[in-house]
Amino acid sequence: MKLIYKAKDITEAHIISGLLKSNDIDSHVGGHYLQGGVGELAAMEFATINVADENVDSALSIIAEYERADIQTNKADQKNKSIFTAPLIVLSISIIMMMLLAIAFGDYK
Repeated sequence: MKLIYKAKDITEAHIISGLLKSNDIDSHVGGHYLQGGVGELAAMEFATINVADENVDSALSIIAEYERADIQTNKADQKNKSIFTAPLIVLSISIIMMMLLAIAFGDYK
């Protein structure tokens, strides 16, 4: 077996392992106990994925495709967030200004 991937955490390692399993590639996720030894904080790069020698090339291509899709999803999420940022700021400022005007020119006796 060869080490083919170091995941950022144990959850990502199991996601990738499941992806490989769905493509008929058996894999082994390692690093369960190493990550728990750090405590409550998530440990980085202790989770590893190993596959049989004959499956290394196909597993690496599947992981590369997963990473490309992940990057595209992150870019789309960032783009969608930036679309609404300016209108929300303008709306918030407008509401605050209306409240201030109501207080300043309101007839409170």
